Parts: sequence; structure tokens; C-alpha cells
Amino acid sequence: MNNGNLSLDDTLADHLPKLVRRIEYADQITLRMMVQHRSGIPNFTDDVAFDWFIPQTDEDKNLELVLDDPADFTPDARYKYSNTNYLLIGCILDKVLGYNHHQFVYDEILAPLGISNTYFTLDEVEFEDVVSGYWYEYDDDLRYLDGSMIATAQDVGIFLRALNDGSLLNDAEQAIYTSIYEYDHTGWVPGYFSIARYHKDIDTVVIQFVNTTGGDTWGISNIIGGKTTGISNIIYNRIVRILKRQ
Repeated sequence: MNNGNLSLDDTLADHLPKLVRRIEYADQITLRMMVQHRSGIPNFTDDVAFDWFIPQTDEDKNLELVLDDPADFTPDARYKYSNTNYLLIGCILDKVLGYNHHQFVYDEILAPLGISNTYFTLDEVEFEDVVSGYWYEYDDDLRYLDGSMIATAQDVGIFLRALNDGSLLNDAEQAIYTSIYEYDHTGWVPGYFSIARYHKDIDTVVIQFVNTTGGDTWGISNIIGGKTTGISNIIYNRIVRILKRQ
């Protein structure tokens, strides 16, 4: 975006006009709204036909799950996480770049940081090097599920620190990033859950990788200070408190 090829105010219709009649408000939904999950585009992983427990690598098939569906809300009316936003942003990047955006990420982000253990697909890495992942009361090892990025905790730490210390983005790029996104992440796929945050007061990146999801393994909640919080957050916060005492 900093080189002028894309603008946060560009609409979905500007770059993918074929979707105008298939995604409601396509002419009003901007890239900014998609990045910030304020587009109203339905989340394809919420569709009843989406199966979390089989490899999901066909992006066209996943997009078809939400095409012609009504919007969840009018653009920018509120926040709702949708994986479809990321899928469409990837399509737009491929079109603007003229090549797969995976290569752009490797060339512009991973290589400059010396990151060498981050991958876009399962077939890029030795299968035995991937830690097993499990879903509560589901017997199969879920590491065979493809469809999300794979990285070591060290690589995630290098990336997150670089986002915060200015070594990855120049001033103009940093301003764009800061205006639309936060400098931490929490998320899950079947078998895996993670929290990654930079703590400025102790100049430390703390990453938690959990290889079991479902049931009470990550979704259990407790009341602390009047707020409901998951067990993974409780453990993560305890780790941060221990580090701050050292």
C-alpha cells in the first residue's frame, strides 16, 4: 500500500468486480473494513457445509460457501471476525502483484528478517517436524489439516518484535499498519491455539502455543475481577506476571 498500488479506501468492487452481484455491498466495502473485520461479509468457516476436520486448501470452494448470502451487517456498522476477509485480501494481492502473495511475504517480510521456519502450506515442511494437535475427545492427530500457516514460536517472536521496534516497516508503512491493526494476535484452528504479544514495559515478546483445543482445554471460563476469561488467557497472564517479577 505504501508504494501506491493499493489504497485502504479501495473497494472490493474496484479489484474484484466479478463479485459485485455476489457479495452484498461489494461497492462499499473497503480494504480497510476487510482488514479490520468491519465488512459484514459472512465468515465461510461458519457455514454449515464447512468441515473443520478435513484439509481446506480450495479457496474457490470456500468462497462459494458465502457467495450470494446476505451481509451480516452494513459495511463499517460493527465488528465481526470473518476469515472470508483474509481470503479476499489474498485474492486482491495476487491480482495486483501479478503473482502469488505468498512469494511477496517471503521476499518482503520473512527473508529480510532471517525467518526460515515459517510456511504457508503443510507440504513445504517435513511432516514429522510439525507438533501433533488434538481436539478434546477426538482421537485423531490433527496436524494433517492443511489450510493455515505454520511457524515456530521463535519465528513468530522475531516477526512480532520487528513489528514493534521498527526494523520491519519504514515510517510510512508503520503508520499504515498502526492505523488498521493491533500488534498482537490470538487465534485457533482445530488442534492449536496461540497468543502472541509484545510487552513494552518489559521489552519482551511472550508467545503461548497450545496443541489441544475444544472442550475445557481452552474454552473454560473463570470470573476474575468481574470479567470472564478463558483458561489459556489465565495461564498466559500468569507467565507475564512471573516475567515481570524477574
